[in-house]
Amino acid sequence: MSDAYTVQTADSLRGRVSTLLSGWDREVFHRVATRHWPGADPVLPRLSRSANHGLLWFGAAAGMAVLGRGQRSRRAALRGAASLALASATVNTIAKRSVRRNRPLLDAVPAIRRLKRQPLTTSFPSGHAASAAAFATGVALESRGWGAAVAPVAAAVALSRVYTGVHYPSDVLAGAALGVGAALAVRGMVPTRSQLPAPGRPYAEAPALADGTGLVVVVNRSSGTAGSAPLLKDAMPGAEVLECEPGDVEAELERAAARCLALGVLGGDGTVNRAAVVAARHDLPLAVFPGGTFNHFAYDLGIEAVADTCRAVAAGDAVRVDLGRFRPGPDGTKQGHFLNTFSLGVYPELVRLRERWSPRIGGWPAGVLAALRVLRAGRPLEAELHGERRSLWLLFAGNGMYQRMGPTPGHRLDLADGLLDVRVVHGGRLPGLRLLAAALAGPLSRSPVHAAEKMRRLRISGLAPGTPLAFDGEVVEAPPELTVDTADEALVVYRPKALL
Repeated sequence: MSDAYTVQTADSLRGRVSTLLSGWDREVFHRVATRHWPGADPVLPRLSRSANHGLLWFGAAAGMAVLGRGQRSRRAALRGAASLALASATVNTIAKRSVRRNRPLLDAVPAIRRLKRQPLTTSFPSGHAASAAAFATGVALESRGWGAAVAPVAAAVALSRVYTGVHYPSDVLAGAALGVGAALAVRGMVPTRSQLPAPGRPYAEAPALADGTGLVVVVNRSSGTAGSAPLLKDAMPGAEVLECEPGDVEAELERAAARCLALGVLGGDGTVNRAAVVAARHDLPLAVFPGGTFNHFAYDLGIEAVADTCRAVAAGDAVRVDLGRFRPGPDGTKQGHFLNTFSLGVYPELVRLRERWSPRIGGWPAGVLAALRVLRAGRPLEAELHGERRSLWLLFAGNGMYQRMGPTPGHRLDLADGLLDVRVVHGGRLPGLRLLAAALAGPLSRSPVHAAEKMRRLRISGLAPGTPLAFDGEVVEAPPELTVDTADEALVVYRPKALL
């Protein structure tokens, strides 16, 4: 008897709540429909239509990736698009089929506001609101600046669904909540950079140069974002900033090292490589200002903007990192160095083509086209690894262990672990499928197509004359025999203490 009474009471309570929500929904919908919104009639219906099938947001993502500066913009665009895709899939496959609610009546909505084509799906929840909230939240999780720019547009799209009469307010609110949840779910699967643990490396002493006095910064004029030099001058008025052409970078670095307390560099990974070698040789701390297309080393330090490095230099916050080595070095030198990666096989040729084409079509398109060209026309590399003859499509050695799996570099959590991250793609047919299999393989794996190991030293011999070698984006001819290892904690680099 009491159980039946409890069930009846619960059903009654749910009925009252449903009635209250329905009444609130209709009241708010009626107020929006009958209220005059100055300037909204020509804008909101068009904005609502532009968001059909996510076209507005995918266009925004493409714009952010192309026009935005640095990796953060590209990551924000990718995370926003991934969050949108998850939200849209959830709404269309589960949510709309679970709650079959009729669309609002359009009697109170002025004809000028109505969409030319009315939606045929059920009303609850709003797919447009879910997509808008998912994209805006995903973008904001990676970049507050882009998130602030996208949020008003997302809010306007959500409002437009009530304004045009195709959704009740609760449809929009539920869709927005679902979209935020989708973005958080994506973050749970793929953490944002701010969620990754701080790279473990030893703290180092370095001069604190409050206004930059004693700091000499060499700027490569051909770098992708060399235009950041004025920002550097404003933030560090006491620093000496020298802009030069690519061919003069090394000589300028040597001259700067003879008269400074700290050596700075603004450029891409190749330019930073040269500066790191000079700084280590002169026992100077290095200030890395991201200024290239990729900036892998700076990003692994946690530095994404000129302001990050300026803050570290002003406070004297620095860490020690390893410096990768290969002997003999390029052009007959005793040894060469790499901060990020060393590779043989198809990758050096890919780098060569990408660098040739990127000034005309951009870095990312050039990389894709170069990969297609190399995989179609390339040949396996014959080499001996520790005395064993191998046929290889790719040999990759990273300065420190990379977190993303497969043959290509990702994020490093420790730049002073004394290890080489060695990845090999064995020779054979269908190199594209082999590289894909390697990219999907787990850490430290061994398979017929792919092997990955952590090592302290790698010996390579039996290389044919003319074999290309790539290190930190630079391509040279490899000598017949090579030894690859790391110089442990050989370099001191400025890094904001908040990131330590």
